[in-house]
Formats: sequence, structure tokens, C-alpha cells
Amino acid sequence: MFRNMVTSLFKHDRIKTTDAKAKELRRWADQIITLAKRGDLHARRQALSIIREKDIVHKLFEEAVERFGIVSGGYTRITKLGRRPGDAALVSMIELVSSKVSGGKKKDKPVIENKQQEENLA
Repeated sequence: MFRNMVTSLFKHDRIKTTDAKAKELRRWADQIITLAKRGDLHARRQALSIIREKDIVHKLFEEAVERFGIVSGGYTRITKLGRRPGDAALVSMIELVSSKVSGGKKKDKPVIENKQQEENLA
């Protein structure tokens, strides 16, 4: 079951599941991302023994270093969504977190040199 779930997680970047399964799935996903960051043939074969689809393993190994950077853990985020209507089980969304920095910069405030400029702006 967890092999299918981790395959779906890397395929869709987020999945919705029960809270207990999401917490266990985090361990599987972090281990596979660590293998992908290592990037050698043995790590690829270990990942292929867990993940069901070859395309997903290839994509993961290609973009793991640039997506997850030099961070050594915390590759997933679990968000609690509430309770499931049928059996009131806690439902969570688990998603992959990337360490990419957004390209937009904040605009700096203009530097006011004296009181007269401050009064002109107001």
C-alpha cells in the first residue's frame, strides 16, 4: 500500500489520505528523496525497488538536487484537513516542499534623507 502511495505522491506532488498514513508516508518519501539526492546507480536501483514507475524515478533523480537543495530533511508537509464524513477519521494532505526561492523581490522603501523630503511625501 505504501509503495503505491509514495508513487502517487511523487507523481502528483500531493495526495490526500488519513493522518496516520500520511505520517508514515513521510518517512518513506524522505528516504527516497535522500536516495535521489545521492544520485548513484545503487541509489536508483533501491528507489526502483520501492517506486512502481520508472518514469517517476527518472524525473525524481533528475530534479532532486535542484528542487530540494542542500536541505537534509523536511521534504514533505502535512496539512490536516479535518474529519472524513463516513467514519470520522482524521484526513490530511501530504505534499512535497521545494526549497526553491521565489524570484520576486520586495520593493524597498525609499530612504528619506531629511524632514523636508518626509513632509513632501506626506
